[in-house]
Amino acid sequence: MQTSDLIEFRNSGIHGMGGFALVDIKEGAKVIEYVGRLIDKEESLRQCELDNPFIFTINVTHDLDGNVDWNPARFLNHSCAPNCEAQDEEGRIWIVASRDIKQGEEITFNYNYDLEDYKEHPCCCGAPKCVGYIVAEEFFPDLEKKKALSESLGASESSQ
Repeated sequence: MQTSDLIEFRNSGIHGMGGFALVDIKEGAKVIEYVGRLIDKEESLRQCELDNPFIFTINVTHDLDGNVDWNPARFLNHSCAPNCEAQDEEGRIWIVASRDIKQGEEITFNYNYDLEDYKEHPCCCGAPKCVGYIVAEEFFPDLEKKKALSESLGASESSQ
């Protein structure tokens, strides 16, 4: 499925469907807009309880429900080493290249999930420094500490 001159959607090695660059994309280029229904926080919470993974925080009063047919950006995958980032421009969410992207490369961004319930969101991005879970980069050191502690506890238990 092709939706623009920059990106097409097809099967991904990361997860399900993914977006792939049709051409080389320069750092700073707007790749695709993340669109959807503007919803209040009460509806957002209800959607999250229904396991809607396409909710995007806009501000303190509203979120964007990207679970609509006319939002192909919902198929973009998370990566611990993304080539794009989400940027808010006056309430519009753009996926913007954070570095130069080569033709054929999968378009990814960090979903920036919080650390709460991180084990419910395993990461399959395959990046060399993948932390194993879909969380914001600011939480990577916390996950590394948790992994190290778990490994040391596991090693001490197996040596007994």
